[in-house]
Amino acid sequence: MHIAVLMLALMTLAGPARAEATKPIKLVVLGDSLSAGLGLSAQDAFPAKLQKALQAKGIEVDMTNAGVSGDTSSGGRDRLDWSVPEGTEGVIVELGANDAMRGIDPDLTRAALADIVGRLKARKIAVMLCGMLAPPNFGADYGARFNSIYPDLAKQFDVPLYPFFLDGVAADAKLNQADGIHPTAEGVDIVVARMLPTVEAFLRTIGEQRR
Repeated sequence: MHIAVLMLALMTLAGPARAEATKPIKLVVLGDSLSAGLGLSAQDAFPAKLQKALQAKGIEVDMTNAGVSGDTSSGGRDRLDWSVPEGTEGVIVELGANDAMRGIDPDLTRAALADIVGRLKARKIAVMLCGMLAPPNFGADYGARFNSIYPDLAKQFDVPLYPFFLDGVAADAKLNQADGIHPTAEGVDIVVARMLPTVEAFLRTIGEQRR
């Protein structure tokens, strides 16, 4: 009798913990047109395709697409508080492409991204950085200063980094829309497939922190 009562008590206690461990992870993609899905249907945008790929692996996420076309890193910083609501557990930061295309001072980009990561970590929200590479037309010095931002911040804040968001897609005409910048739906598939292992590891860390 006592054993049965004890087991029932343990099951009652374990119930909420088990529910907490299995409920979808609240994830926000904070980005620009590359995540907003410019030129694509909503279901073909990066966050939607990433969510579908995760579901196929049995990983449930409550995904929010906080991509704003044309946004710079400073723009993402300025809207951070309302783009990432309370209860968010993880943020994938995909910003910087517009900074590089406009030749914005890399020091400003670095400061904005550092502020974003620092403020999210202060809120106990896990962060994953997506790196970007500068186009060659601004010269080697600009490229070196810009390209070092992401690995430096990942090391500084101890957050995971996917080195180049458009890896395997950039400069391939078949995988980009007519502007040569934004991926087609097929291009997004490649971005998702290549990034998936990094995202899975990121989500595992969040899941472990729930326990």
